Amino acid sequence: MASIYHSVIINTSKEMMCFSDFPIPGHFPNYMHNSLIMEYFRMYADHFQLTRHIRFNTKVLQVKQRSDFSHSGQWDVETENKDGKKERHIFDAVMICIGHHCHPNMPLQDFPGIHSFKGKYFHSRDYKTPEEWRDKKVVVIGIGNSGGDIAVELSRVTKQLYLSTRRGAWVLNRVSHNGIPLDLTFSRAVNFVLNAIPFGLYCSLGERQLNQRFNHSLYNLKPKHRLFSQHPTLNDELPNRILSGTVQVKPNIRKFEGSSVEFEDGSVVEDVDLVVFATGYRFSFPFLASHVISVSGNQAPLFKYVFPPELDRPTLAVIGLVQPLGAIMPISEMQARWATRVFKGCNKLPSVAAMLKDVQCKQDTMAARYVTSQRHTIQVDYISYMDEIAELVGVKPSVPRLLLMDPRLGLSVMLGPCTPYQYRLRGPGKWAGARQAILTQWERVTQPMQTRPCDQPQCKCSFVLPLILSAASVGLAAYFSRNSLSAFLQEPTAVLDKIKSYLTAQ
Repeated sequence: MASIYHSVIINTSKEMMCFSDFPIPGHFPNYMHNSLIMEYFRMYADHFQLTRHIRFNTKVLQVKQRSDFSHSGQWDVETENKDGKKERHIFDAVMICIGHHCHPNMPLQDFPGIHSFKGKYFHSRDYKTPEEWRDKKVVVIGIGNSGGDIAVELSRVTKQLYLSTRRGAWVLNRVSHNGIPLDLTFSRAVNFVLNAIPFGLYCSLGERQLNQRFNHSLYNLKPKHRLFSQHPTLNDELPNRILSGTVQVKPNIRKFEGSSVEFEDGSVVEDVDLVVFATGYRFSFPFLASHVISVSGNQAPLFKYVFPPELDRPTLAVIGLVQPLGAIMPISEMQARWATRVFKGCNKLPSVAAMLKDVQCKQDTMAARYVTSQRHTIQVDYISYMDEIAELVGVKPSVPRLLLMDPRLGLSVMLGPCTPYQYRLRGPGKWAGARQAILTQWERVTQPMQTRPCDQPQCKCSFVLPLILSAASVGLAAYFSRNSLSAFLQEPTAVLDKIKSYLTAQ
């Protein structure tokens, strides 16, 4: 079961993390407290009348292929309710949605003397509130998102907080240029440019920006790896806590002795009261036979991270077993849309050989890009992966067509944030409200911050930006339509007539 500490605030903004046909209310803050996320999930379930289909407080003991699985594709599922009553069910298909924060990873074997440590130690999963550790000395091991957040929160009350990291980290800010949420700055146009330039240059540009905010070497945080070779850490307050001395960055721990901690640089901290292991998680499927999905080194060979490639019938899907550079909720939704169509026979999977080749290709690509770690076995880039699955479902937006048929919407899709609504514009599951949701997304971004009247000087009209955007749209439309470019150039009036008729209709 998942576990969070009381103060958790999500790292992805509301417009990027919502489900594609149910925008988060405009008055909700852009980065939501966990209680508001829970409220949104309940609103979603109520809106689509899902609660009556859910059996809560039920433990899954076993999921097993039926004897006629090669013909029926069915599964025997054994469950246990909160009263201890066990039941057996037959299901036509199964979706495993337990995610990857399953089992706390506690590498105690790497820390000599930990078992005789006189203080207290636990995994970050068991951390809830800071008050118990007021005026105490605390060591946090790990500088991922949980490690950074817990270190910052504890440092407000502790006597001293030590943040131990083996490799360091690049630290990103939730708040980007002009106060916009960071993930709203990544558009299809930006993604296209970044994919076109060398990886090293891409990293250098990002690292330079981060070092302009604060010098990672000066703060003892700079890692040896490049910016996008490890899952980045999002933390707005860590530099301030280091600057104020309430957080001290330390190297890896060499050993524990009594209540003291010795680090690899030879420094020793005496009288440590608490050690928090923010050392990640392992995932496994104990209710499933190992031959169905084998997990080794925190890796599972799944086609597109969803389907076991060697099952006789494609009636088992794993949802949400990815670590995206972006929001997990829309990705899980997209995976589920694909999986249900495969279950129904609307979409077919490729041959076993083709699926295994894709699995190996993804593993090789990840190994070449990321630091070797069990944390980097299920990494995906948000836009690229969403488009990859959307194309299989038949819902990937056609930017050239939108630019020609609906220029305002096309520009929003191309130059604006890649919000989940884009995947409801066409194809199976098309939503009539998708266009309006895209065109009003910035209103929902600004609404929760408009809490006092603010006189703003009126801007003078300028045609420079519209001209630039128009040139960009035509250029990109021409690029995407390059296979039929000669016809486009021979008959430009046809295209102009389409645009003119559209504008007249508007």
